[in-house]
Amino acid sequence: MHLSSKDLLGMKELSATEIELILNTADTMKLVLDANSKKTAHLQGKSVITLFYENSTRTRLSFEMASKFMGASSANISASGSSIKKGESLIDTAKTIDSMATDIIIMRHQQSGAPHLIASRINASVINAGDGMNEHPTQALLDMMTMRRHKGTLEGLKVAIIGDLLHSRVARSNLWGLTKMGAEVRLAGPATMVPPGLDQTPAVWCPTVQDAVSDADVVMGLRVQLERQQSGLFPSISEYARFFAIDEKTLSLAKPDALLMHPGPCNHGVEMPTAVYDSPQSVINEQVTNGVAVRMAVLYLLASRRNQA
Repeated sequence: MHLSSKDLLGMKELSATEIELILNTADTMKLVLDANSKKTAHLQGKSVITLFYENSTRTRLSFEMASKFMGASSANISASGSSIKKGESLIDTAKTIDSMATDIIIMRHQQSGAPHLIASRINASVINAGDGMNEHPTQALLDMMTMRRHKGTLEGLKVAIIGDLLHSRVARSNLWGLTKMGAEVRLAGPATMVPPGLDQTPAVWCPTVQDAVSDADVVMGLRVQLERQQSGLFPSISEYARFFAIDEKTLSLAKPDALLMHPGPCNHGVEMPTAVYDSPQSVINEQVTNGVAVRMAVLYLLASRRNQA
């Protein structure tokens, strides 16, 4: 079975069957990561380019490691070190990369919809590594992989997502992906940071963090994205932490075996205290490892589809 599209642009576009395929493939790729020799030939002869208009540590590095583990020829481009600084348009940049016999472009951009814009104009496969306040599909996939490996299934799970919902592409991708797989997604955060149209989604809005976390199987904190927001959405960092941080008392309301997650990077003492971040329930570092496996799976499946085509 192959993915239906040459691109991976968002969880909203994926079917439950395709999500299952990616997660099953990622489980296989995890075996490669656990082996002494982390080398396969799955992408031998393929070229992979990362095109990042925004800063990144986990996403960018894990994609680069994933492509190298599978034998691809890889390179990366940043906005500060390319012709973008000379005024080259996004479409022209994408077409230039595409003209160099590139197979897969991994793109992060501050504008929502940017990966969709170029995907229809080039032959290369495009992977959305985060676009503005829209989606971050591979983050949701690695989150779902982590949940499934601990809980056995996603169906029926109660997942609480807490924090800066307005600016979080992670929350959006997890909402679409998890509900397609039969999970209940509960959302809570400051009233000033609630995205419009929330009532048009399958999410359950909870008036307090405690309501969202109560009896949850998974509790996920979101980074407060100060770089994306105007002042005035909450009075102060200390006020935010007082009412919306996932502390020991709040986490105790979840099921005893609940998982604690965070997409990173975490503002310690804001989204959660360091003691909670490092608690036995935390699978935050495991999320990072699973991110490499998921990105290996996505690269493999898109390359296989290209071979089939």
